[in-house]
Amino acid sequence: MNDSQNTPKSSRRQTGGADERPTPMEVLRQARTQLAELTGMNAETVSSFEQTEDGWTLEIEVLELSRVPDTMSLLASYQVDLDPDGQLTGYRRVRRYERGRSDAHRPGGR
Repeated sequence: MNDSQNTPKSSRRQTGGADERPTPMEVLRQARTQLAELTGMNAETVSSFEQTEDGWTLEIEVLELSRVPDTMSLLASYQVDLDPDGQLTGYRRVRRYERGRSDAHRPGGR
């Protein structure tokens, strides 16, 4: 095995090769990390993820307020937009709900 096969993809990508776009998993990790840094809240799950003409759009579930019992904790869904390189370009809270509650069906699967 040569050295480039032992090097993680993210390290190889910085060498200036043609394939410098992040993988979908790298985009997902970057989105969660960047949203946590901006809001101070940890992402629990990613409920939707799609590539768009302008980059990526994700919906990320975040614990906003921890309560006892846990089913009463407040969660929120954030729409997160990233550019093609995985850098966050904007986010907004689209709903807030108690952990124990389910939503009525919403069009578009969201």
